[in-house]
Amino acid sequence: MATHTPIKQVIIVGGGTAGWLAANHLGKNLAPSSPDGVKVTLIESPDIPTIGVGEGTVPLMRQSLKALGISETEFIRECDVTFKQGIKFVDWLHNPIANNPHYYHHIFDYPQIEPVDLTPFWLDNNQGRSYVDTIAWQGKVCDAGLAPKLITSPEYQGQSAYAYHLDAGKFSALLTKNAVERFGVNHILANVVEVKQHENGDIASVVTDRNGELSADLFIDCTGFSAKLIGDVLNVPFIDKSDVLFADHAVVMQVPYQSEDQAIASHTISTAQQSGWIWDIGLQTRKGVGHVYSSNHTSHEQAEHALRTYIGKQAESIGSRVIKMNIGYREKFWHNNCVALGLSQGFVEPLEATGLLVFDATAKMLAEQFPTTTTEIPLIAKLFNQRMSESWEKVIDFIKLHYCISKRDDSQFWLDNRELSSIPDSLQERLARWKFQPPSKYDFFSGFEIFNLENYLYVLYGMEYPTASSLVRGKVVQAAQIEELHRWIANNTEQALTRLPKHRELIEKIKQFGLQRV
Repeated sequence: MATHTPIKQVIIVGGGTAGWLAANHLGKNLAPSSPDGVKVTLIESPDIPTIGVGEGTVPLMRQSLKALGISETEFIRECDVTFKQGIKFVDWLHNPIANNPHYYHHIFDYPQIEPVDLTPFWLDNNQGRSYVDTIAWQGKVCDAGLAPKLITSPEYQGQSAYAYHLDAGKFSALLTKNAVERFGVNHILANVVEVKQHENGDIASVVTDRNGELSADLFIDCTGFSAKLIGDVLNVPFIDKSDVLFADHAVVMQVPYQSEDQAIASHTISTAQQSGWIWDIGLQTRKGVGHVYSSNHTSHEQAEHALRTYIGKQAESIGSRVIKMNIGYREKFWHNNCVALGLSQGFVEPLEATGLLVFDATAKMLAEQFPTTTTEIPLIAKLFNQRMSESWEKVIDFIKLHYCISKRDDSQFWLDNRELSSIPDSLQERLARWKFQPPSKYDFFSGFEIFNLENYLYVLYGMEYPTASSLVRGKVVQAAQIEELHRWIANNTEQALTRLPKHRELIEKIKQFGLQRV
């Protein structure tokens, strides 16, 4: 490829959520409809369905949808959307006790750590209160089944931080419409049957079964676990992380509501099992329920039995689907003139909505750092690879945290998760340090952590991690201020419980009346 060649054509191979998120972010930044813009084409197979493992998001998605010009009302109406205020983790800390489950919330509201961090004071004397209820009010809102906003709240604004639960197939359709109609992305329905390369190894073109040969300057691989470009053609190795994160399969079911007015949880419910965990996500018309498990610790039949037991009698008439998950990431995410996004880049179990989170963040980063000429590609690719490698390692650390600090010992799965050989050194070092002092902003100086201070605080102390409380200083001086903060949180909790509507009630009102456009 000639030096200083302008990049004028981009081809995304593969649709689904990852492909269409990439198409939207690139379309917004590259102006495909402009004579001076970069043409963006997405080739999507008409024969491959969306996997749709992840139906949960994080608040970053709210920012992305707003930036992409998508109406929140339209999104809620068209994609079976409900609100998500965090994750409720059930039976992750102790062996299950019948009719008395332990749980904690990982909420989206920031904890009260400024101007005074309540964490050390909770560690010193929690007075029987959970960590989340000590430093925020959103956990109580989740327990009460309330929504994060009012019908009078404008789009993308709320009384608390929130994300969404969604139907992945419907979401892809909405993203398709937005990319094509708003940004001028060219959409081709065809199968790629051959990939041609230049002598230097760059991808020159893809040959399709319906539209012939298509050339571009840069190719985006969104072909899922098959990784047809980055893996099959460019032979970039896959770094397997199943020695750290053991869950490698999911059996999933779609469960209809038993009544039209059945309550909808405004959070994901994650219930630990003997060899994994079950997600329970409430959409408008159904629930998505899935059992993520380690095939080295249980059989597929046992995993499905555990899922059906969790659902109950209703599961008898519902079919299931098993999905194999490749746990790990590529050695390089950008190689030559090909960038891997979505499942072709990497994947870990969807415990913290990691799939859509990483897909969205990566697509946005690529769009905002997009090279103008081929000369820039090696320079930008090097930095992109460094940042993404760091991000994936940090994601793996955070997911592993949920397992390795558990006290469960009722199966080999939980015992194996506490083996030091399965815990990354970087996480071991942090945990050793956090036995003596709680995490602080100085532990998260990188801009590519994905999960940051507040995320670690909610999980560590939701699972009662034993940090020494002897470092609480100035208790006498700050006692009045601490008590004032407790009263402020309690007052906000009371107001929220009084003012906020039930989750389903708000969803029905939005479907009928819509939200105020910003």
